[in-house]
Amino acid sequence: MTDRLLNPDYIFESSWEVCNKVGGIYTVLSTRAKTLQEAHPDQVIFIGPGLWKREDGNYTQEESPYFREDDALFAEWQREAKQNGLTVRVGRWTVPGEPIAILVDFMPFFEKKNEIYGWLWEHYQVDSLHAYGDYDEASMFSYAAALVVESFYKHYLNESQKVIYHANEWMCGLGALYINNKLPQIGTIFTTHATSIGRSIAGNMKPLYDYLFAYNGDQMAGELNMQSKHSIEKQTAWHVDCFTTVSDITAKECVELLDKPVDVVLPNGFDNSFVPKAAQFTKKRKAARKRLLDVANALLGENLDDDTLIISTSGRYEFRNKGIDVFVEAMNRLLRDKDLKKQVVAFIEVPGWVGEPRKDLQERLACGKQFDTPLDVPQVTHWLHNMSHDNVLGMMKYYDMHNRKDEQVKVIFLPCYLDGKDGILNMTYYDIVLGNDLCIYPSYYEPWGYTPLEAVAFKVPCITTDLAGFGLWANSVFGHNGEIEDGVKVIHRTDYNYSEVADVIKDTVAEFSGFTKKQVEDCRKKAEALSKKALWSEFIKYYEAAYDIALRKAGERSEKNEELK
Repeated sequence: MTDRLLNPDYIFESSWEVCNKVGGIYTVLSTRAKTLQEAHPDQVIFIGPGLWKREDGNYTQEESPYFREDDALFAEWQREAKQNGLTVRVGRWTVPGEPIAILVDFMPFFEKKNEIYGWLWEHYQVDSLHAYGDYDEASMFSYAAALVVESFYKHYLNESQKVIYHANEWMCGLGALYINNKLPQIGTIFTTHATSIGRSIAGNMKPLYDYLFAYNGDQMAGELNMQSKHSIEKQTAWHVDCFTTVSDITAKECVELLDKPVDVVLPNGFDNSFVPKAAQFTKKRKAARKRLLDVANALLGENLDDDTLIISTSGRYEFRNKGIDVFVEAMNRLLRDKDLKKQVVAFIEVPGWVGEPRKDLQERLACGKQFDTPLDVPQVTHWLHNMSHDNVLGMMKYYDMHNRKDEQVKVIFLPCYLDGKDGILNMTYYDIVLGNDLCIYPSYYEPWGYTPLEAVAFKVPCITTDLAGFGLWANSVFGHNGEIEDGVKVIHRTDYNYSEVADVIKDTVAEFSGFTKKQVEDCRKKAEALSKKALWSEFIKYYEAAYDIALRKAGERSEKNEELK
């Protein structure tokens, strides 16, 4: 079957997160790049936003740590593009595989915004009237990205070559529709990583799953003030050659909220080339555990040793959607659990509205002494701008969780990006995650879920839910609901069983605390084995199927156009 699939000669893929590390889609694209680049060397071209800033009336490019410019790449076309009013930088995305990336300045198109939106309404009935916030910025980038493809195609390519344009998220929908209209010989793919309405329903504390069949996407868009984002997302889904999403659970959302079934599910894979091997792994794990315990001991005035159970949750600060609320609830219940066999320190690694690292904590860490008294507010490592209105600290205060000496469970909020320069931990997320004994991601709304996949890739068993695409996938691999002995515990979660989920987390942590060394080792091996089934080398076949669908539809369209001439 595979050898009969149509294979693209060129793949253009656009996303706001190309060379721009702001969310989970960055991980999807940057880890997939190596596998794509191996299959299509230098014929995969990623297009991202040139985030220019104005200085003295001119636009200058802010340096991106994830992009290396190369003036020699497509030099002739770069000059031509500039003459035609397109300012681009061409180079390499500095991730494994080092694919070609083009960053485009989209700012000049704002002055044509109304004209562009008029064209969009006229051809595709996209309602941009209610646009606000990031809609304009995303749309102008998407338009510019499409112009890049059009210009490049006309300079270098022709109809004898099979070309794909892959747009990620509603933010790139306008460009996909432009290509569909202006270059019908190009096969178009659109991936929604989460429907804008589904995420909004969940984020607004409305029950999503029990009522999914009854929600009308257009009606909810009006109610939630999401008309423009929903409109571009829905019309793109309907008009591209191949509509895709990242998990079976989001595919159901697409049917109900966009009235359009997906053509293919493209699960998110992982590239484990940066997971340290053997002795290096052991060394890094020890360093991570030491650093986490040093920070905990300095903050708490404790002497927690390496036998302490280190657990964490992490991700974006979506308090309900990511299950941060139920994590705190579970830790509060664990405080009174008679079956807990070890001391527990639980980290909440979620970027909040961070002010600055705590000076008193920095001083304690620098002097290297042991302390037997806690610092004030021993629940947080960095001061926040909104200490009195923060959800995590507010919930801990409500439950009187103050990390007292005699308590077996301590919860610490690390409210910063773990980029290695936060002022307290000073280690990157990937250098820290492997120090955990157990990671917990009890998501309510999670189209896929990279955090549990990353955890198991670093041999850390985890707890997630079957409302996460990853959790559902893990169940399908196991052939049953995952248990902690499988490396991943998958909890059944609904709109209404919050309390039950908190209890299952509490019980699972207590059970894990009593595991023998051998049981823990088996658990870690199974977690790693599962992660290898989610490598991009395993999942790229779904993309190949999507390319085939898009190319066949584009081919049929070209034939019809020829007949009409």
